[in-house]
Amino acid sequence: MNIAFIGLGNMGGPMAANLAKAGHRVVGFDLVAPCPPGVASAASAAEAVAGAEVVITMLPNGEILRGVAAQIIPALKSGAVLVDCSTVDVESARAVAAQAGEAGHMAIDAPVSGGVGGATAGTLTFMAGGPAEAFDKVRPLFDIMGQKAVHCGGAGAGQAAKICNNMILGVTMIATCEAFALADKLGLDRGKMFDVVSTSSGYSWSMNAYCPAPGIGPQSPADNGYKPGFAAELMLKDLRLARQAAEAADADTPMGSLAAALYETFVEQEDGRGRDFSAMLPRFETRGRS
Repeated sequence: MNIAFIGLGNMGGPMAANLAKAGHRVVGFDLVAPCPPGVASAASAAEAVAGAEVVITMLPNGEILRGVAAQIIPALKSGAVLVDCSTVDVESARAVAAQAGEAGHMAIDAPVSGGVGGATAGTLTFMAGGPAEAFDKVRPLFDIMGQKAVHCGGAGAGQAAKICNNMILGVTMIATCEAFALADKLGLDRGKMFDVVSTSSGYSWSMNAYCPAPGIGPQSPADNGYKPGFAAELMLKDLRLARQAAEAADADTPMGSLAAALYETFVEQEDGRGRDFSAMLPRFETRGRS
């Protein structure tokens, strides 16, 4: 299959490389990042998509997505499918899908979960919104880049699923970090706490698979000085998207809003930028009640 890949950063680069390794012809474009091995380089986004059957984008935000879509949609060949794997606001996803539809193309919003490690290993989870026909066409590509792909509904449904998922993740990570800090002050051994909580009603992905306490549970960024697997500023981005979506939908999400406010403080006023989002634990370790 002829594939164009726009956005070859920490996530897009490994994803494009995996498609090339699987035998697909991949042409890439990025303003800064180089093309990974096996991916041909184009001089522009419009040049990259010429002749492509599937165009995949992995971009920083909705504004950039809209700008790139305006460049590439007029250059798409008939029948091409546009797949956006960025995490952006629902409104931008739906606007790009509508723009593609008006030009006679199908579009899917398919944000991912799994981080850079999942992109490299080909174990991402895709949450897709858009026509079932388009999802079926690109499903084999999702199977190369990831371990699971879920068709969540119409345009914007993939972004809605990602936003809701990461709001849960942000809230549960904060609660997990708070609990470890409280356990320390109560004199409870962290290993004992993990043994109890990981098999009790406090079970969560944040505790069991991505424990924020160094030396406890499976290997995680906490065991590597909190170098990011998922950076705190990216969690802040997703929580802001969740807050924006809640405001637009008139949904009451007090815990999501509080998590966004805490990560805003951590990233913008403290030392959270450039650290893993689980580095909330050392933040709480040194704090008392205000």
